[in-house]
Amino acid sequence: MVGVARAEDLAAVVQLDAEATGLKKAAYWRDRLGWCAASPRDRFFLVAQRGSEKVGFVVGDVRTWEFGAPPSGWIFAINVKRSDRLQGVATLLFDAICARFRRAGVEVVRTMPSRDAQLVLSFFRSQGMMAGPFVLLEKRLDA
Repeated sequence: MVGVARAEDLAAVVQLDAEATGLKKAAYWRDRLGWCAASPRDRFFLVAQRGSEKVGFVVGDVRTWEFGAPPSGWIFAINVKRSDRLQGVATLLFDAICARFRRAGVEVVRTMPSRDAQLVLSFFRSQGMMAGPFVLLEKRLDA
C-alpha cells in the first residue's frame, strides 16, 4: 500500500535512508516532509508499507519552466528496504508518484541519479526512462 507520508513516518524514512546511505539525516527528511506538506498539489512524499511496516518511499515535485521547459515531474529520492527489493515496491512507488504528476497536469517525469548508482539507474530504465534533452553541468566551488 502507498500513501502520503506523515510526521509519524519520519523515523522509518530516516532508517530506510540510513540503510542505503550510511547516514542518519533526520533534519533533512523532516524538512523535506514539511516542504511537501506545505504544497501537496505539486510536491509529493509517499511511503509504501507492508502491514504496519514502512518499506519504501519516494519524493518528488512538479518543476515549472526551468530553462524554458514545460512543467515536468521530478523524482529526487526513491528507496526501498533491502529485504523488500525485487518485490515490486519501487514500481508501486514510481507508479503512485507518476499518477500524482499526471493529475497535476504533467506529461514528463525526470530524475537525475548518479552515474555510479547502477541499481537506481537500472530501476528507472526498467520503468521506461531514458536520457532526456538536458545536460548536467557542475563546477566545484573550492576556496
